[in-house]
Amino acid sequence: MISLRKAEERGAANFGWLDSKHTFSFGSYYDPAHMGFSALRVINDDTVQGGAGFGTHGHKDMEIISYVTHGVIEHKDSMGNVQSLPKGEFQLMSAGTGVQHSEYNGSDTDLLKFLQIWIVPNEVGGKPGYQQKHFGNEFGLTPIITPTGENGTLKIKQDARLSQLILAPGQSITIDVDGQRKYYVHQVEGSLLVDENRLGQGDGAKIESLQSLVITNDSSQSATALVFDLPK
Repeated sequence: MISLRKAEERGAANFGWLDSKHTFSFGSYYDPAHMGFSALRVINDDTVQGGAGFGTHGHKDMEIISYVTHGVIEHKDSMGNVQSLPKGEFQLMSAGTGVQHSEYNGSDTDLLKFLQIWIVPNEVGGKPGYQQKHFGNEFGLTPIITPTGENGTLKIKQDARLSQLILAPGQSITIDVDGQRKYYVHQVEGSLLVDENRLGQGDGAKIESLQSLVITNDSSQSATALVFDLPK
């Protein structure tokens, strides 16, 4: 079964310096039908004006992923990390017992666009952690986050996996899926067919009780999506 979450149906918040689209309930946007999907709790599609950003604030017991699609994030946290996160880079911050951090647009003039993703951990407490890496732009499915940190992936405190999917025009991929797990596809750029369901930029697809998944780029430009493999 595949259920679509169209971009225009998402919640929205605009503070002038920040324009945010919420796939799931967040902040002042509340929809009991969209409280998350399995352990996936938040996908916020954020656009931050030049020179602006999120001042120092705290998180606890959450796995927080940032993925930049345009511009650069300037990150500082209470663990002592001072990092720049450019386009295409993935950051995973395990909040654990508690962490304070800030995120600012690294440019005074250009827009910053990034996805903020929260995954509920399967263990609470523990020492906060920080990981950051660029995984390239190869066509196909590239593992980004795993429970074990295998093969150079970022390690998450949850039985969940995140992969980057980039398909060239005319390219198709078949993904073997476990009918006892849940999957979510978030379209980042371009357009894809997910078992004949059209996803455009910002669209999502909840996937359950399937054995395989065929994803096709039938457009004239490359397309990028994030694929989440989640516990039942």
